[in-house]
Amino acid sequence: MVSAPAAAALAQCPYCGVGCGLELKPPAAAGDPHWTTRGDRLHPSSLGQVCVKGATVGETLHHNRLTTPLWRERRDQPFQPISWEAAFEQLLTQIRRTLADQGPAGLAIYGSGQFLTEDYYVANKLLKGALGSNNFDANSRLCMSSAVAGYARSLGSDGPPCCYDDLDAADLVVLIGTNTAECHPVLFQRLLKRKRKDRQALRLVVVDPRATATSDAADLHLALRPGTDLVLLHGVGHLLLQAAAINQGFVAAHTQGFAELAALWQVWTPQRVSDLCGISEADLHQLAQWWAGSAGVLSLWSMGVNQSSEGTATVAGIINLHLVTGQIGRKGAGPFSLTGQPNAMGGREAGGLAQLLPGYRVVANAEHRAEVERHWGFAPGSIAAEPGLAVWQQIEAMERGDLGLWWVAATNPLVSMPSLDRVRAAVANCPLVVLSEAYADTETAEVAHLVLPAAQWSEKSGVMTNSERRVTLCAAFRDPPGEARADWAIFAELGRRLGFVDQFSYGSAAEVYAEFTALTAGRVCEVSGLSHDLLAQHGPQQWPFPAGTQPGGGQARLYGEVCAFPAAPAGHRFPTGNGRARLWADLPLGLAEPPCDAYPLVLTVGRYLGHWHTMTRTAHVARIVKQHPEPLLEVHPTDGERHGLVDGAMAQVSSRRGSVTARVQLTDRIRPGTVFLPMHWGATQAKACEANRLMHELGCPHSKQPELKAAAVWVAPWPRPEAST
Repeated sequence: MVSAPAAAALAQCPYCGVGCGLELKPPAAAGDPHWTTRGDRLHPSSLGQVCVKGATVGETLHHNRLTTPLWRERRDQPFQPISWEAAFEQLLTQIRRTLADQGPAGLAIYGSGQFLTEDYYVANKLLKGALGSNNFDANSRLCMSSAVAGYARSLGSDGPPCCYDDLDAADLVVLIGTNTAECHPVLFQRLLKRKRKDRQALRLVVVDPRATATSDAADLHLALRPGTDLVLLHGVGHLLLQAAAINQGFVAAHTQGFAELAALWQVWTPQRVSDLCGISEADLHQLAQWWAGSAGVLSLWSMGVNQSSEGTATVAGIINLHLVTGQIGRKGAGPFSLTGQPNAMGGREAGGLAQLLPGYRVVANAEHRAEVERHWGFAPGSIAAEPGLAVWQQIEAMERGDLGLWWVAATNPLVSMPSLDRVRAAVANCPLVVLSEAYADTETAEVAHLVLPAAQWSEKSGVMTNSERRVTLCAAFRDPPGEARADWAIFAELGRRLGFVDQFSYGSAAEVYAEFTALTAGRVCEVSGLSHDLLAQHGPQQWPFPAGTQPGGGQARLYGEVCAFPAAPAGHRFPTGNGRARLWADLPLGLAEPPCDAYPLVLTVGRYLGHWHTMTRTAHVARIVKQHPEPLLEVHPTDGERHGLVDGAMAQVSSRRGSVTARVQLTDRIRPGTVFLPMHWGATQAKACEANRLMHELGCPHSKQPELKAAAVWVAPWPRPEAST
C-alpha cells in the first residue's frame, strides 16, 4: 500500500504505444478522487505533449472499480464476494484437476499490453516454467504479432530499429495502414509541427482506404482497395528497379534473396498494380520517385498492416523497400512499427506470446529453453518444446473441451476478439474462466466464474517500454482500491502455493525486474544495465542498455554501422546466422474474405481519437463521451444510394457471422465498396454495436494475427421497410 504523495508523480501514459510521459498531481481536496494530468516536458519521447486520453486519465482511476474477489459456480448465478484465500483455493483445485485430467496443455492464460513488464514476466514464469504450458498469449496477438513475425523473419529479430527523433530527420514519411492522427496523435503532431515550420522539408504519403485527419495533411493520399497493400509495395519495387534506384552495395553486403525478389517485382507493372489497388498510375510513380530521391525514408505502420491474413508478408514488403535502398540503421530512415498498446513492447521482451520466451528467445529453440530454465531455477525439460496456443487456438481448444482453465488478465476479449458469437459459445465449454480485472461489469466478466480485483497502472510499480524501445518506470502513486492486488503479485502467490516457493519469493516489483533484466544479457533487447533505481534517478532509457552503460547512453537505432546488435560477430550487421537480412518474395493473395454478391461491401474497423479499445476507462470520461457519443457507420454516398441508406438513420450491417445496427454517416471520405465502424462499443454499452462480432477469425499463417481489418458484409436500412408497415 502507498499513500498519495504531496508532490506530482511521473509515469508513462497507460494508453497507446507512443508512451508519452505524464505528470500527475494528487487531488486538491480531501474526498476528491480526481488526479489531474499534464504532459511531462522532460520525457524524451513526448516532450510534454499529451492527447485527450492522456489528459483525462486521472478521471478514470476511481470509477467502477473491482475491490474484492467474486465467485459463482454457474454463469446464470449472481457473483458473490469471497476472500482471497477462497479464490486461491478455487484456482489450486482447478489447476490440479486439469493437470491430472488433461496435462499442462489444458491450462491457458490470455494477458495484455496493459500489463507492466513485471506482470508479463511472472505470468510467463508461472505458466511456461512452473506448470509446463506455453499457452500464454496476449492481446498483442490482435495488435502487433505480424510486426513481431515480420521483423524476426526479415531482420533476424523483433525490435523496431528506429526512434522518434527520426520523425524530425526523414524527408519522406510513408504512413501505411495507420490513422496516426487519431491512434498515435502525439507522434502525428510532431510531424505536423515540421510541416508547418518548413513544408518543403517533409513529404507525407498516406496509404489508407479512408480519408482521415492523417490523410488531410498528406502530400499524397493513396486510397487503395482493402487487401492490396502488398501489391502496392511490389509496384513501388518494380519502379525502383526500373529507375536503377537500388543500393547495390548495401544489397550485396547485407542482404540475401534479392534475385528472387527482383524477379517477382518484374511482374508487378504499374498498370497491373493500378488496376488491383484502384489508384492511378501517376500516384504510384510519384511514390516511387519520392522514395528513390529521398535521403531519409521512414515508414510507419500499425493495425491496417498487421491485422491482415498477409500481415507478416506486408511487413516484409515494407522492409524489402528499405533494405534494397539502404534506408535502415541510420538517421531519419527505417521501417517503424507503431505499437498499439503501452507495454506491448515490454511484453515481447518478457516473452509474452505463446511462441516466445524472455529476451527475444523462442520456445522452439532447445538452447533458449535451457537458458531460461537455468535462470528460473527449474529442472531441464520443464518448459515444453512446442509453442503454445495463440489466442484463437485457445478459443478452438475450448470448443473441443480441451481447456480446463482459461485465465484472462487486463483485457476484454468479449469485445476485442473476432467472431464474438463463436467466442461466447466456446468459452461456455470451459470449466473455470478466471478474469483478473481492474474494472467491474466488463463484457468478459459476463462469462467468468472467478473475478479477481487487479491493481492497475498508478497503483503498482513497474516498467513499460514504448514503440521506440524506451523504458519508463511507472511508480505507484495511489492506493489500490479495497483488496485489489498487482497482477505479478497474484501470479507469484499462486506459484508459491503450488510449491515453487524459491522461484516466486519476490519482495517487490524491483526484484522481479532485476531477475528479468539479467536474462536479457547478450540479447538484442538487452536491458541488463537497467533497474528501478536507475530509472527513478535518471528517467526513461532506450535499449539496448547493457550493464555498464551510462544513463542516456542507450542505442537510438538498431543495425547501423557502429553497433549492429549486442554480441555481434565481426561482419554481422543483422542478428541472423550469416549477418544478412532476408528479402522475401511473397506473392500477394488479397483478402481472406473478399466481397461477393451476397456480401458486396468490405467492412473495416478502427478507433476514434478519444476512446481506448473497449472503453473500460474512457466510457467514464464525460468529455470523451460527448466527443464520441455513439459509433457511426461510414458509407460512401454511392453505396448509400445503392443500399437505400439515409444519412443519420439507422442501418443493419451483417456478415456471415452476425448482425449489428449503427447510425449511418454518408461521406465521400471512404472509398466506394468499403464501410467503416469503430470497434469500441461492446454489448454492455448503452449504444451497443459489437463491430468485431462481424469479423472473421482467419489470420496470417506466420503471426496468427486475425484479419480484423476486413470482412465481407451487406448493409440495409433498419428497421427494414417491410417490418415497419
